[in-house]
Amino acid sequence: MNKGEGEASYANNSTCQVRSLIYLSLSLSLLFGLQTHPTSVQSTIPTLTIYIFSLMQMQIISHGKTVMEKAVFRAIENSLPKSMGIADLGCSSGPNTLMAVSEIIDNVRKTCREIGLPMPELRVVLNDLPGNDFNYVFMSLPEFNASLSKNKGVGSDRCFISAMAGSFYGRLFPKNSLHFVHSSSSLHWLSQVPSGLEKSGKHLNKGKIYISKTSPEFVMKAYLRQFKRDMLIFLRSRAAEVVAGGSMVLSFMGRTSPDASAEVGSHQWELLAHALMAMAQEGVVEEEKIDSLNAPYYAPSAEEMRNVIEEEGSFVVNQISALEIGWDGGLVLDNINNNIGLDEIDESSKALKVTKIIRAVVEPMMESHFGAQVMDDLFTRYHGLLQDYFSKAIAKHINLVVSLTRKF
Repeated sequence: MNKGEGEASYANNSTCQVRSLIYLSLSLSLLFGLQTHPTSVQSTIPTLTIYIFSLMQMQIISHGKTVMEKAVFRAIENSLPKSMGIADLGCSSGPNTLMAVSEIIDNVRKTCREIGLPMPELRVVLNDLPGNDFNYVFMSLPEFNASLSKNKGVGSDRCFISAMAGSFYGRLFPKNSLHFVHSSSSLHWLSQVPSGLEKSGKHLNKGKIYISKTSPEFVMKAYLRQFKRDMLIFLRSRAAEVVAGGSMVLSFMGRTSPDASAEVGSHQWELLAHALMAMAQEGVVEEEKIDSLNAPYYAPSAEEMRNVIEEEGSFVVNQISALEIGWDGGLVLDNINNNIGLDEIDESSKALKVTKIIRAVVEPMMESHFGAQVMDDLFTRYHGLLQDYFSKAIAKHINLVVSLTRKF
């Protein structure tokens, strides 16, 4: 599979942002490796960023808890495995890496008690790109295994955790080896920048770095085409690896509007483009450089996701649901605690917080394209644009949660 080259490549664009919801799933190894900049806008704030990351991840897991419970129950009831294969695709590296695995194991124990089955052996495989810090994950395993044994009654002779480095846009595991697949905050990253965004050496999505209201229609079609291509490869690969009756639960950035240029799902990129274009007008960066940058990212609608699943044909769609989350980590509609959390803070504080989070995620891609010397200027401008935007609108994004069953 052609994964693109240089800045167009999946590995180059995703390793430094590995397992990110844009603003959500931050690679913690990246966070602690960031330079500290002199002003408040540029300073690194690992504690706050990790807190927001943890909050949002817990919100997503809580929102999908019932979905996961049903999916695990379905997988066990359908196959009654003595040895159960579990894969977490896009596991990242950090304190929350094993959060989903712990939740899955809880549901396996609960299901086995309800059905009256002995606990199966668990073959858990953590997957991410080769650049992920798997050593950090491995060092946390003794404590995790001790916790499993003490709190869940699952000894090290029942749960075997390993890692598989590689892109999930292709085969990773032997045929019929998995009963349950989980992936969170990963599938919005494309394998490469869509082809067809330049012609005769001219860049066609001028002044933009993602889909925009002013983007030509063929830009939207190119992004949708790349999403479909990647998702078909993902589904076909998993169809070979997941046993009949097995389950998948996937969560990633999406949108509720049929319009790919709608604010929810694209405006974070639009504001970055505005900041860059202002710099180009002042001669700080070259406008051609902006024209040549397109994010390898796509936030699909539920309908687009459903259409690809049905086209591939190997899985039954059990559920596709959407969760609205504020850009700064606060739920826009919190059905769990009935509050709006971090959305209550003032626009300036929120803008500063979101700027720092976004910088941690996108700076490596921006720096490789425009150079380190303009990063402070870029994110200072971005902070100002965010502050203005937050004074006028409720900034939110959509997380899609998809539950699938492998057809018999």
